[in-house]
Parts: sequence; C-alpha cells; structure tokens
Amino acid sequence: MSNFTVVLIDDEKSIRETLSEIFEDEGFTVVKFETGEEGLEYIEKAPPDVIFLDLWLPGIDGLEVLQKIKQINSVLPVIIISGHGKIDQAVKATKMGAYDFLEKPLSLERVLITAKNAIERKELQVQNETLKKDMIAKHTIVGESGVIVDLKKEIEIAGKSNARVLIMGESGVGKELVARNLHYQSDRANKAFVEVNCVAIPQELIESELFGHEKGSFTGAFEKKKGKFELANEGTLFLDEIGDMSMTTQAKLLRIIETQEFQRVGGSKNIKVDVRIIAATNKDLQKEVKEGKFREDLFFRLNVIPVIVPPLRERKDDLPILIEHFMGSFAAEYARPLRVISPEAMNTLIAHDWPGNVRELKNTLERLFIMTQSKVITPNDISIGDTPQKDYFAYETLREARDSFEKDYIIKQLVKHKWNVSKTAETLQIERSNLHRKIKGYDIDIP
Repeated sequence: MSNFTVVLIDDEKSIRETLSEIFEDEGFTVVKFETGEEGLEYIEKAPPDVIFLDLWLPGIDGLEVLQKIKQINSVLPVIIISGHGKIDQAVKATKMGAYDFLEKPLSLERVLITAKNAIERKELQVQNETLKKDMIAKHTIVGESGVIVDLKKEIEIAGKSNARVLIMGESGVGKELVARNLHYQSDRANKAFVEVNCVAIPQELIESELFGHEKGSFTGAFEKKKGKFELANEGTLFLDEIGDMSMTTQAKLLRIIETQEFQRVGGSKNIKVDVRIIAATNKDLQKEVKEGKFREDLFFRLNVIPVIVPPLRERKDDLPILIEHFMGSFAAEYARPLRVISPEAMNTLIAHDWPGNVRELKNTLERLFIMTQSKVITPNDISIGDTPQKDYFAYETLREARDSFEKDYIIKQLVKHKWNVSKTAETLQIERSNLHRKIKGYDIDIP
C-alpha cells in the first residue's frame, strides 16, 4: 500500500509515534497532529487516503472533528480510536460516517488491516462516483430547441416524484434516454435502473423475466432466478415497448402496480418490492385500448405523467449540435481525427426528414466517420436511408468493384481492431507486410 498518506490525530505522543512507525514500515506517508484544529487545517488543503482520529482531544473533540472532515470530503475514511470506548460512542461515530471504531490498546495488526480495507473501499467509492458521472454524461439529452428545453423541464419536475411515467414517441427518438434521465433526477438515482424490452422477449418467457421463477417451475428452469422487479427493488424499472405486452401479462402487471407484491413463476410466496415504473411505447395506446389490444385500467395507471418525445423533424435546430456531439464521440471512440462536415453536407443532413430519428442520424454519422477517408465530409460522401453507400455493381470492371470492396472491408476491420494493423492482419489471415502494402496502395489514412 505504498504512495498512500495516513493522517494521525491523537494527543498521546506515544500512540502517534507507534502508529507512525508501523505505517512507515508499510510504505505509507504519515502526517501527525496533536489537535483536531491542526489536523483539519491540513486535511482541507491536502486530503489524505485514511485518517486515524482519537475521540478525546484538547480543544474540539473527535466527534466534532469527524463531522467537519465529512463536510470537507464525505468519502474520506475516518477510523476512530479511543481508550474510553463505549458502545454508544461507537454507534454515534458510525452514524456520523466513521469507517470503524478501534479501542485502545490497539491491535497493530488490526490497525493495518482496517486502514487497507478503508482505503480500498474509498477507491471503490471514487470509482463508482466516476462511473456514475460518466454514465450521466453519456445519457445527456443533447439539444437547445424549444421543444427539447421544455422536455428537459418536464423530466426535471417529473423525475423528482415517484409517480409512474408513460413516455410516448416514434421509434428512435430517445425514449430510453428520457427514462434514464428521469431516474437520475429521482431519489432513486443511486439504486438500480433495470430495463425490459417487452417486444424482444418471447411471450412465453416474459413472466419469468419480470417476476423470476423457482427451480423446476418449467422445462429448463434449472435454478431459481430473480426477475426484473426484484432486481429493480428501490430503483426504477423501465418497461420499453409496453404496447407489445400480452393481455395476460398486462393483467399481472396491473396487480403488481396496485399491490407492489408478486410471486415468482412456480412459487407460492409473496415478494414485496418498492419499484418505480416508467413505461415507453411508439404506439397510440388510446387507440390500442379502443381496439381491445391494451387494458384501459393499465393504461390509466401507467399514464400518471405522460411525456411526449418530439421526432427529429420537429427539432431540426438541434441537428448541428447533435452532429457535432456524435462526431466528437466517434473521434474519441475510434481514436481518429475529428471529421469536419462541410456547409453543403450540413445542409444535406438538415434537409433530410430522418424517419428513423436520432437513431438513424447516429448510425448515418458513424458510417460517414468510418468510411470517409478525407477530413472534410462533402455531400458526395452522404448516403441516407436504405441506399447502400456504394453500389459495387455500378463499376464497369471486376477489378474496380473488387478493389473498392476490399478497401471498404479493410477499413471496417481496422476500425474494429482500433487501427491495430497486426490484429487486423491476423483476422484477415494475411501477412502484416501485405496488409501494409494494401493500406498504402488504397491510400487509407491510419490515425
């Protein structure tokens, strides 16, 4: 555990010296203080990795120091040490955020183990916070148009409640993105966000997916399995494409919404959960209700807060911002220079109605980023919709068609392997030198 810093705050010099020797032998940097005031001044300027804090100090006592440390940095692990250990003090310190409570005389082995465990937990907390921030950044809703500004306000207001939300919109508009942002705005943000795509799961398995099953409850049920409701307990359950759920499953879902209780498939025990349900659909559920394809009572329970996500053709002011956002993401993902969209190419992209919405836009831009070799993308590079980017049958000779296909194929494989020539050559089953010759011959730009 070298390169870590431990702060010792104790008015007993012998304790400070003994602990200092132990930690220095283990490679720690040790900083010692006699009073809480001195320790706090240092910690505020240079937060350490772990703190050992005596309860009984001259001036402000250990519990007050602990409180101030947690105000400075909530993830700093503080281990309380005291020669007057009492259960009520240990409980109070723990409630205030102390990692552990050690009584004097100290077991030196336990001191080291506790310090190492505390540092490991702090690092995991920091990693989790970083991952959470990255996840939130990844799911940021991009756009500044009026309809998107209004949508963000709706999400902020609705997110803070526990009310059920029904997200409606065409395919590809970003309904899952809205669901995740509702989750991040809620008090459940630190709990699980569990997604269920109702159309992707066979109807005979949907109940097992949602409610779980007991071992032996049906053929292939070799072990007990928790369902999505259990996994989402205290968090958010996102039911995507809810309009494709069977009437039988709709009836069971309705009961769970009312009672927050269910039984696993093949089980007899009621399982109670606390789950916020967010549903999404690209169908007109009111029309589905009239046609007898969706339960009216379930519709009303899901549609407590309706949120409509606008199609891309109604927010074309956002296209330049979205294009810049996606191209920047691809540059980072593929470790290649940023591609520039020419003004003419931008006009071509803006003129398209994007029936596949943001999903179609993103896929088109990724294809352009990968397949366009020049730094500037022009209208000639753009192929939107189902038309292939290149019609190999349009070439007059077999050689021209073959060379064009081979170049495109090599570029795709290089991208797949993050432009690692050796791995690409291995996949293509050709010599590395041969691949280098082809890259040079086809004038492929390696980042």
